[in-house]
Amino acid sequence: MDKLTNQYIIERLKGKFGEDVEILGEPHGLLTISTSKTRIIELLDYLKNDENLRFNYLTDITGVHYPEQEKSFAVVYHLHNLFQNFRIRIKVFLEKENPSIPTATTLWKGANWMERETYDFFGIVFDGHPDLRRILNMEDLDVFPMRKEYPLEDPNRVDKKDFYFGR
Repeated sequence: MDKLTNQYIIERLKGKFGEDVEILGEPHGLLTISTSKTRIIELLDYLKNDENLRFNYLTDITGVHYPEQEKSFAVVYHLHNLFQNFRIRIKVFLEKENPSIPTATTLWKGANWMERETYDFFGIVFDGHPDLRRILNMEDLDVFPMRKEYPLEDPNRVDKKDFYFGR
């Protein structure tokens, strides 16, 4: 197998998954694709176990909140082929109400804590996760702090008034 390229990966993925894989771009050379939550585990399994792709290392799982979009949450996976030092990013966009996605712990045991952190901060449920509970915030916290639905500052703070700064 020659050195991996973005074009080679795109051809392999389009050949296997067709329209279920969308190319989002290549910012700074990092191939970014998207798929549906129904195909994500199959796609991750293919990327990990295909003898030519071998994206065997799960670098990160995280979430993003896009409040202005119809599908306002995204789960982002970063995979790394350690043999050829090549990376790929996969995004899955989820609905605003009750966002959920299948767990990747069936492929990588290390996904456990990453998914718990994403749940803890964004409220995204990973279906089939062996121990989905808060990992960094208090158990009784009833909000998800990384969602962009809370004000950034307390509007009642008096030390931020313009007259204190000569304006």
